[in-house]
Amino acid sequence: MTNSKKWVIDPMHSEVLFKIKHLVISTVTGSFNKFEGNIITTEDSFNNAKINFSIDVKSIDTNQEQRDAHLQSGDFFAAEEFPNIIFESTSFNFNGSPHNKLIGNLTMKGVTKPVELNVDYGGSEDNGHGVLKHGFEVTGIVNRIEFGMTWNKLTDTGGLGLGENIKLIANIQVAEEI
Repeated sequence: MTNSKKWVIDPMHSEVLFKIKHLVISTVTGSFNKFEGNIITTEDSFNNAKINFSIDVKSIDTNQEQRDAHLQSGDFFAAEEFPNIIFESTSFNFNGSPHNKLIGNLTMKGVTKPVELNVDYGGSEDNGHGVLKHGFEVTGIVNRIEFGMTWNKLTDTGGLGLGENIKLIANIQVAEEI
């Protein structure tokens, strides 16, 4: 049996972004600036790894202070009551190719739902200081309505002011915990 390894996210070389349609005509991009996570491997690869990830909702940043405050309110994330977004994997089909599937439970605003995410593996590299790092880009679509974020506003023409689907993009670099 191979010994398990714990890989931790390098926050200086990682980012968590989201995109949502606004007025159906354009896209608003935001980020979360505080997050942490780890990957536990029991094989010689990341196949079947256990992945845990937590995002600090109050670190949301859309470059608009008023919008960030609204997103933290009960209309959206209810950050005071639910300060974290949590992801816990249930399976990771890592086949060593650039394209892999990650399935797990996502919890936002007190609601937990299964999600399927795409994971593009960027490879591994020594950081020049003897530390091996791996890079991943995680993408997926989450319907905010399913997580109780139902606030919306109609436009003058009767369209939705805000899209229901949120595109997630996380560029993650991990290093083995020593």
